Amino acid sequence: MARYRGPVCKLCRNENEKLFLKGERCYSAKCGITKRPYGSGQHGQSRKKLSEYGLHLREKQKLRFKSGIISEKQFSRYFKIAARKQGVTGTNLLQILESRLDNVVYKAGFAASKSQARQLIRHGHFLVDGRKVNIPSYRLKINQEITVRNKSEKLLKSIMEDLSISAAPRWLAVDKDKLIIKYESVPERDELDPTVKEPLIIEYYSR
Repeated sequence: MARYRGPVCKLCRNENEKLFLKGERCYSAKCGITKRPYGSGQHGQSRKKLSEYGLHLREKQKLRFKSGIISEKQFSRYFKIAARKQGVTGTNLLQILESRLDNVVYKAGFAASKSQARQLIRHGHFLVDGRKVNIPSYRLKINQEITVRNKSEKLLKSIMEDLSISAAPRWLAVDKDKLIIKYESVPERDELDPTVKEPLIIEYYSR
């Protein structure tokens, strides 16, 4: 399945939930779902009650979109990895998604959105343990350190100046002056998005 390239506000409206795909705009009055809190299209305002399968599908899609509009193939692969690991499958899945490089760059406050984080990574602005990594889906290991290339420091600081100040999650150590991020630990379930209903996603893949 190819990457979605349509209007991202449409995804929020169809899921009837803010997915925070457009950075600072999502917190303003210009947010699409704030202006039009109903589904897109001709029948957007006449929603039908979802079936059990529909509830499972929508929860899976919401997590896919929140995680940076990951392709179905890649998301399915993450689920299989999570199911094979020891522990709770749903928590394993969320931890895998959180360890992606694009997510960590975004959560650390170095980008306005996950799409911008992906773009910065693809353009080679970041180093992981001193080596250039241009793969947004790169999965970080504990104690790996992300730094910014010398030539990219001015660009990153200009981006960060325009962002609202927010605290990084406890499992990241962030030095915004030196532009360093350290992936210190795997987040616990209570440190992850409380709105995600991962049991529904497990039921979707178990059908």
